Amino acid sequence: MSQFLLMCWEYFKTGLFAMGGGLATVPFLREISERHPGWYSIKDLTTMIAVSESTPGPMGVNMATYVGNHLYGVIGGIACTLSLVAPSVIVIFIIARMLEKFKGSKIVKAIFAGLRPAVVGFILAAVVDIYLSSLFNIPLYRQNHAILSLFHWTAIVLFAALLTVYKKFPRLHPIFVILIGAAAGIILKL
Repeated sequence: MSQFLLMCWEYFKTGLFAMGGGLATVPFLREISERHPGWYSIKDLTTMIAVSESTPGPMGVNMATYVGNHLYGVIGGIACTLSLVAPSVIVIFIIARMLEKFKGSKIVKAIFAGLRPAVVGFILAAVVDIYLSSLFNIPLYRQNHAILSLFHWTAIVLFAALLTVYKKFPRLHPIFVILIGAAAGIILKL
């Protein structure tokens, strides 16, 4: 299978199984980066998450577009995005045709009740993954076992400062915190 088709297939599977939106795609995207190391690194993934969270549009779509464009230009960006979105469109079309018929079904209600905690689990796993990869340098620690190398000190200080600002000024619009974080990241070269 060519790498282009493989990329489309990987994002199709991500779109098919990542229920719950953008953050639910993160575990799948991390797995893709581990299986296909030349596509993007974990650091690229955390950067894509930061950019996708601070730009308009769905995060998973933004990330798929970025990876496709990074690997194959505009055609790759379009193909990757369509591959990610296609399963949702197909499933929604099928469900819309059948939901009226089975709306009152106990089985359908049970399926949706079971999906809710699974989606929360995906999102929680993504949050923990982002937190750990942003504030801790686990691969470096595994190499040299020096406890001080475990921490991304600049990122931890920035995180604590922004959290303090956000808690001290609860009416401050989140966009200002995002802009402050982006400016600090540029200045500090995080």
